[in-house]
Amino acid sequence: MVPALKGTGAELKGGQVKISVNSKELIAALKAIEKEKGIELEILFEALEAALISAYKRDFQASGNVRVTIDRESGAIKVFSQLKVVDEVKLPHQEVELYEARVYDPRCQLGDLVEIEVTPREFGRIAAQTAKQVIIQRIREAERAQIYSDFLDRVDDIITGTVRRFEHRNVIVDLGRVEGILPQEEQLPFERYRLNDRVKAVIVEVRKSSKGPQVILSRSHTVFLKRLFELEVPEIYDGIVEIKAAAREPGYRAKLAVYSKNKDVDPVGSCVGPRGSRVQAISNELRGEKIDIIRWSEDPEEYLGNALSPAKVVAVEMNENEALVIVPDNQLSLAIGKEGQNARLAAKITGFKIDICSESQIAQERFSSLGLGNNEKKNGAAASGEEEIAGTEGTAPEGTAGEKPLNGGAEEGAESAPEDAADESAPEEAGSDSENV
Repeated sequence: MVPALKGTGAELKGGQVKISVNSKELIAALKAIEKEKGIELEILFEALEAALISAYKRDFQASGNVRVTIDRESGAIKVFSQLKVVDEVKLPHQEVELYEARVYDPRCQLGDLVEIEVTPREFGRIAAQTAKQVIIQRIREAERAQIYSDFLDRVDDIITGTVRRFEHRNVIVDLGRVEGILPQEEQLPFERYRLNDRVKAVIVEVRKSSKGPQVILSRSHTVFLKRLFELEVPEIYDGIVEIKAAAREPGYRAKLAVYSKNKDVDPVGSCVGPRGSRVQAISNELRGEKIDIIRWSEDPEEYLGNALSPAKVVAVEMNENEALVIVPDNQLSLAIGKEGQNARLAAKITGFKIDICSESQIAQERFSSLGLGNNEKKNGAAASGEEEIAGTEGTAPEGTAGEKPLNGGAEEGAESAPEDAADESAPEEAGSDSENV
């Protein structure tokens, strides 16, 4: 029993309110509830007054305007009927004649509203029953509001709970004062849960509902990865190392860009830990998800090169929000990753649209841009014309000259052209190769 309720005839046990009288004992009970549950006393008074109006109209078949007051000091309850002053009464429950109204208010005039006390003798019993119902309802509402406020402040924080049941592929997790929901889309792929399993997740949203607050959890959100590193790496928790960006394909692979505010502290090494212990613990929590930790840089080219690790980058060419990344031929598949996974994560973590090309692809494109392909066609056409005029050999099929390799076209041109012409063309070709190199 609440100490403040002793000797008052009112009790508060496990949220169950028992009120036997309606005077000062009611005030003592309301004050005790205010202290225990944190509900403002005025809110309880207003709710009780509103409920008593409904109770009076229901039990005494009153159809007019009614006002109920509760004295804040004594607890006395009074009921007033509000009647309109008229010459002739047509609605007895809503109107009163002028001469009768002036008994209660000598200054009233026609059209005014006069309040007449109509408190029933047995209204105390009705008040006690109504007070119990209202207070219990308000306690529940206050507890729900408090839970909602507490969990709303914990959005993006990690919480641990116990699996209680399953609803339509959603996992219901017991968080203590409330149950959390782990939707299917917020679970890791191929992850399975059993009853009473301990689950660690991040709070991503808190919703209001008729049944109380709904806490939405996630294990696939990027914030979950960040919070795990904050728990596992002291340098991040202390603010020495900062997580600049993160990207995930849940259950498969993730990238984390870190930066150290202290030059003597290696951000990547701090996250990896001795013999990889720290990052391995996080990977185990994420069911074997592979995690690439890269060094963040203010230089976009350097940052892009780091983001595509473990592939080696030869050069990066920037163009506003787009970037062309050149890698060695043997690193192209590694830079793109399985089904483009590495390239997608690099684009997410940097915010750039990334095109990846090998060195040979870039060299071939630049040879073409220098017009070497046009020279090839001209040489092939000249060779075909020489053969037709000579008439000594069969005519070449149409279009084959243009499709021949550069070296083949150059050889045929050398056979049919004069020697001094061949000598003049040779230095030009040599000049073209040196520019590309």
